[in-house]
Amino acid sequence: MSFSIDGKVAIVTGAANGIGLAVARHFVSSGAKVMFADMDEDSLVKELGPEPDENMQQYFAGDLRERLTLANLLSATLDAFDKVDILVNASRQVLASDFLNPEDMSVETCLEQNVLASFHLSQLVAQRMIKQSDADGDDQVGAIVNLSSISARRATPSLMGYSIASAAMDQMTRTMAVTLAPHRIRVNAVSVGSVMSASLQRALREHGDFRGDIEEHTPMGRIAPAIEVVETVQYLASESAGFMTGQVLTVDGGRTLIDPVSAPVH
Repeated sequence: MSFSIDGKVAIVTGAANGIGLAVARHFVSSGAKVMFADMDEDSLVKELGPEPDENMQQYFAGDLRERLTLANLLSATLDAFDKVDILVNASRQVLASDFLNPEDMSVETCLEQNVLASFHLSQLVAQRMIKQSDADGDDQVGAIVNLSSISARRATPSLMGYSIASAAMDQMTRTMAVTLAPHRIRVNAVSVGSVMSASLQRALREHGDFRGDIEEHTPMGRIAPAIEVVETVQYLASESAGFMTGQVLTVDGGRTLIDPVSAPVH
């Protein structure tokens, strides 16, 4: 693969499982130094093992919805690797919504974890990228890649909170891209269809008929493994995508071309 990130330093959120974990692992195998970040410390320890190569990978556990936690995450990354070149906002919460239930908090929860946590972390990381850059240079200073969903373009009442958060993530990507372009920081997103994420794995265990519905409504007739998203993320993070910013690339097997609203999506 020519999408080199060798020697780069990356923070990957949502790195305890699913797509975030797959991205973080792949980045390490591609020569990047990676801070695996997530709320689930037990899973992070399990995935990295008792003696990870601390020169290439470390983990940070904490509630990424808290501003102080985000500041501590950045500090831990700088202490470990001295800089940060790439941020992948892959932490996502997928919750069922009940619009007519006044006690339903799915919209607030999805916005807080999926959007606001990514927004505030991106602010901190972008400030650091600018600070560590050569003000007179013309090379790329950094890259931010957000993980979004095709739910942003679909009206699915049962996933209202997730859909709203995904649409907000797409627009945040575009606006951040324009804001940070003068600083030579690129911002893009990957909008996923039915990829074997942690949330989809749970849904398939709970609803046995989901797999058939998903495959039937996906032109390519399958659920994608996480690696098929990972390589798109790496492309956007690499200098091979050096003239791309503000783009939301769709990885969904053609799902959004034909998909009726009723079919489940994650």
